Amino acid sequence: MDFMWEAIVMILTGFLLLRLSGRKSLVQMTVTTTIVMISIGSVIVQPIIEDSIIKTIVTVAIFIIVLIIIEYLQVKFNPLEKLITGKAMPVIENGQLNLKNLKKLRFTVDKLEMHIRQKGISNISDIKNATIEPNGQLGYELKPDAKPLTIGEFKKLMGLMINQQNQSPDKDGGLFYEVINKQHQPPNRDDLE
Repeated sequence: MDFMWEAIVMILTGFLLLRLSGRKSLVQMTVTTTIVMISIGSVIVQPIIEDSIIKTIVTVAIFIIVLIIIEYLQVKFNPLEKLITGKAMPVIENGQLNLKNLKKLRFTVDKLEMHIRQKGISNISDIKNATIEPNGQLGYELKPDAKPLTIGEFKKLMGLMINQQNQSPDKDGGLFYEVINKQHQPPNRDDLE
C-alpha cells in the first residue's frame, strides 16, 4: 500500500518540477529540455514500479486518476489553477514591451519576435497587447489600424455604401432607377430621332 502514497507524492513532485521548468509546450522544447523531461518521468516512476506488473498498472492508474482530480480541482478553484497551470503573462502592453515580465518568463526579445513572426506579424508596433499563455503560446491583440478587415465589417461597409447610393440615386444614368422606383415614363419622341 505504500507504493500508492509514493505514486501520489511523486506526481505532485513532478508537477512542481515541471511548473518550475517554465512555460513550454512539447513542440517548443529543445532537445535538452526533452531529455530532462523524459528523465524526470523515469526518475519519478523508478522508485515505485520495481518489477511488479500489477504495481505498474496500479501506479499508472493512480497517475491518471490524480491527473483527472487535479484538472477537476483547477476548474472548481481558480487559485489552484493559477498555482498549477499559471496565468497568461503580459509581454506587450499598450504597444510597449514589458521587459520585466519577459525576464520573469526567461524569454528573450528575440524569442518573442520569433513568436510574433510565426503569427504573421511583421512589426511589434502593430501589436496593442500580447501575452505568453501558460502553454507557452503567444496571445495578441492588434492595434485597430493593423487589424484585417472581417466579413462582418465588410458587410457593414457595403451596407453603408448601398444606403448612400439609395439615398442619392442617379436618376439620369441609372438604367433600373425607373423600374425599381416604379416611375416609368415613356421616352421622349425627340430623343429617338
